[in-house]
Amino acid sequence: MASISPFFPLLLSVAILLMGNGLQGTLLPVRAGMESFGSFDIGILGSAYFLGFLAGCVYGPRVIRVAGHIRTFAGMVAVASSVVLIHALIVEPVVWWLLRATTGFCFAVLYMVIESWLNEKSTNETRGLVFSVYTIINLTVITAGQMLLMTADPASFPLFAFASILVSIAAVPIALTRIEQPAPLDMVQLRLKRLFRISPVGVVGCVAVGLANGAFWTLAPVYALTSMGTASVSNVAWFMSIVVIAGAIGQWPIGSLSDRMDRRKVIIGACLGAAASAICMVLFANQVPYGLYIFGFCFGVFAFPVYSLSVAHLNDFITEPSDYVEAASGLLLVFAVGAIAGPLTASALIDLVGIKYLFAYTAAIHILAAGFCAYRMRVRSPAPLEEHIPFSDAVVLAQTLSTVDPLPPADGNAGKDPSTGQDKPAV
Repeated sequence: MASISPFFPLLLSVAILLMGNGLQGTLLPVRAGMESFGSFDIGILGSAYFLGFLAGCVYGPRVIRVAGHIRTFAGMVAVASSVVLIHALIVEPVVWWLLRATTGFCFAVLYMVIESWLNEKSTNETRGLVFSVYTIINLTVITAGQMLLMTADPASFPLFAFASILVSIAAVPIALTRIEQPAPLDMVQLRLKRLFRISPVGVVGCVAVGLANGAFWTLAPVYALTSMGTASVSNVAWFMSIVVIAGAIGQWPIGSLSDRMDRRKVIIGACLGAAASAICMVLFANQVPYGLYIFGFCFGVFAFPVYSLSVAHLNDFITEPSDYVEAASGLLLVFAVGAIAGPLTASALIDLVGIKYLFAYTAAIHILAAGFCAYRMRVRSPAPLEEHIPFSDAVVLAQTLSTVDPLPPADGNAGKDPSTGQDKPAV
């Protein structure tokens, strides 16, 4: 507890901020469905968020360097809070797309401020615990935010106001903290071809997660709203919360298993488990009592760990400590690109065959990812077990927004040694 107490103001800001983001992330697709937005319009809504998020990852460090961490956080919170309210004032698809892109940019920068602060002020001995608590808070408060959807009518103003209030209040612990600001962010160079050569499975796995989970976060609230025939908002809140909780539950046992064997086998198992759950969702969700929740839980258990597994697999083949940050940055941006394309692709399919087949789309993505992984097992030997990065460290890397320099550095340096990295022999 002594290791966590110095970070209490930062973690409190995270909790309040993500509760507001969890609420609006579920509220907006539901309200869009009530306003008769088309499936493709809602798909663009999700893609716009991840497009803004991608831009925030690339250009956020420049904002932080100019304004400093505290002023940047306060400014991004002010913009993000205002944007939530504009959604309620102007209910037009094009306006909402622009607003979601703005929200994505703001939250990427906000995460960057918090995570750089946590990373710098923790030590090698405490970093794992600090980021484990951070991860738990992420999943817990997002779930709490989704459950707030049941407190008022999504067609009315109060939920938008509540989300805005939560985002605004998140600035208070940061603004009043006495913790010293971290140093300016270091930039790392992005070399995707090199990452793909290091681990094709890691890169393709992160793309697949972006394609599948980007579509899930955008369109699953609409699916839950209509799937049980009652159009009940409580269905949405319970369904989304159960999937997120299941993802938290699945991380550690699946990740621990991957530390003891060829990770690609575990990635294949997780992808096939997610695909099977999704197919059951399509075929049996309305036939089995509580099928929506049962199969949603199974989907979350298998689908959510794939990103961290992919990060861990790529890091198993990293030979220089300085490459860990570059790898985390590259995989994050690859995920974001997939998450931009995923909602658009899924919504185009749904326009043709109906919202019921959202999970048929995610099943197809996971099956293709599993097939690619199986192919790679035939052409490349696994990383030796003694060279596996612990899955817990991979979760830290997967949760952290590393900073990317869009321009090549003059000295060709890919980045500084991350404090989480450990020197390892070449594979």
